[in-house]
Amino acid sequence: MQKTYAILFGGAMVLAVAGIALTGNRSAVNGAEQKGPDKAAVERSKKTVQMLDNIYKQTIVLITDKYVHDEDDFAAGSAAVLLFKNISDSGSHKVRLIDATGEPYEEKNVANDDFEREGIKQLKAGAKIHEQVVTVDGKHQLRTLTPVPVVMERCVMCHGHYADVKKGEPIGAISYTLPIE
Repeated sequence: MQKTYAILFGGAMVLAVAGIALTGNRSAVNGAEQKGPDKAAVERSKKTVQMLDNIYKQTIVLITDKYVHDEDDFAAGSAAVLLFKNISDSGSHKVRLIDATGEPYEEKNVANDDFEREGIKQLKAGAKIHEQVVTVDGKHQLRTLTPVPVVMERCVMCHGHYADVKKGEPIGAISYTLPIE
């Protein structure tokens, strides 16, 4: 099974698979023509990611503010990992919290693939977002990575190595995979 990867650069789609010929917003893969994702649908998915990112990050801050008082309390990051697993298991979209420091709290909370590894590099270099449109099994998806910086003193309580992180630098990222519909 061949996977087609479509990357958006300034509104232009570039397909990255051997044997692809571009024809407008369609591509020919091994002689079969495939339609790229609708630009309006991609924009809707991007807006959905923005909304979810706002909700999820505010939730983490709220949990930290209201429920984390000392290092024996259940960390907001751990709550986020469980929340994101339950959301991902529901099937509407995939979301996970990953480390950007090289010292993850849990070993499984690291970049799993080239997209996430490259995204961490981009975010640490100052990018505000890293995104890519991919096609897997004929279905278009938006992959997005957004930074998670230290925003409260209490974050350092459970993660002492965050104390050396410069203000605004990401300590983690939220990785999203949404269907483009």
